[in-house]
Amino acid sequence: MIASKATYPQRSSIVKQVLAAMIQNRPLDASPSQPWTTDSVSDVLRSIPSLFFHSPRSIGRQKGFRRRSPLKRRNPHQELDRFHRYRDTQKVELGVEKAMEFYSWVETQFGFSHTEITCREMACVLARGNRLKGLWDFLHGMARKGGNGVVTTATITCLIKVLGEEGLVNQALAAFYRMKQFHCKPDVYAYNTIINALCRVGNFRKARFLLEQMELPGFRCPPDTFTYTILIGSYCKYSLQTGCRKAIRRRLWEANHLFRIMLFKGFVPDVVTYNCLIDGCCKTYRIERALELFDDMNKRGCVPNRVTYNSFIRYYSAVNEIDNAVDMLRKMKETNHGMPTNSSYTPIIHALCETGRILEAGGFLAELVDGGSVPREYTYKFVCDSLRSAGEADLMGDELRGRIETGIENRYKQLMKVKPIMMRRIPL
Repeated sequence: MIASKATYPQRSSIVKQVLAAMIQNRPLDASPSQPWTTDSVSDVLRSIPSLFFHSPRSIGRQKGFRRRSPLKRRNPHQELDRFHRYRDTQKVELGVEKAMEFYSWVETQFGFSHTEITCREMACVLARGNRLKGLWDFLHGMARKGGNGVVTTATITCLIKVLGEEGLVNQALAAFYRMKQFHCKPDVYAYNTIINALCRVGNFRKARFLLEQMELPGFRCPPDTFTYTILIGSYCKYSLQTGCRKAIRRRLWEANHLFRIMLFKGFVPDVVTYNCLIDGCCKTYRIERALELFDDMNKRGCVPNRVTYNSFIRYYSAVNEIDNAVDMLRKMKETNHGMPTNSSYTPIIHALCETGRILEAGGFLAELVDGGSVPREYTYKFVCDSLRSAGEADLMGDELRGRIETGIENRYKQLMKVKPIMMRRIPL
């Protein structure tokens, strides 16, 4: 999946020419047809990681973050080839080299004056390319050249976000504390970003230290709703990562304790906060607390969405209370709180097949297709095998089979259009 193509569909011709020259490792054209602007320079720099840094293993990955496995903290000084096992080091080297070449070329050849946006994008390229020493040399050079308006708090905050996504949490924390070197003051968004990076690798102690620092009386960056939501969601998300029941109970207690502190301080929880707590309670089989939060959610006027109902549907399907799961599905449709998708129907269909209610599973599969969704291939095969074993193989009509198989085939073809492009090696 080429992320830049989906995110930036309207790309100018000059950007396409430069990116084509970079991919083919050709010299950059000194006579472009259009003048360079901040948007076009940023578009080129923003496209380099998706073209050079992604590995073939990332093809077809989901865009969402709810099923993402927890990050492992990386230490660049101890890494040899582990990090580059699934990345082409030559492509990464070429991408960083072409980014630096383009950054200086557009300034010297056309007199383009780099702004905070282009400086930020170039810093993100260096961070994603694991060039940490060159990153700080570049930022110090831009700060001396452009003054205080080029390297700002937003630049360092975006850099912290990228380093956190790469698993370089120690470097992200160092960037947070090095803001003073660039005469920048961290704001609440910077605190939220570094807290989120720490929570993603399970460093809750340091994250809570920063939260307690923000909660001090008179502190210039008091926490907001997002600060508490990040910690609550992280506690619930990683509560099941350990097999110790005591640790699971402790993390869920911390999440509920932060939720009560949040209410005591006058913050209004949003649907994301409730969804994190409800999902954590459902995954640890605390359905009474989850229903209590669901009722409190409705009393406060916070409208639940599809994620809220899916948490209950997964729980009821796992504990073989399928009728309650179906009631939740019908309630979501009746109240117009979301449109059911694969994630809503799949647990119910699997639970019905496992309990021998094959005809009902076929009905829900047909309802899923009528709603405009294409079931997963495993779910479709599971229903077909169950119908065949029950002697009801003809229950699913040819028209329904054709629609499902056509949708699965189209999804597969769409994925295979991208795979050969990303698997192709760049000639050096």
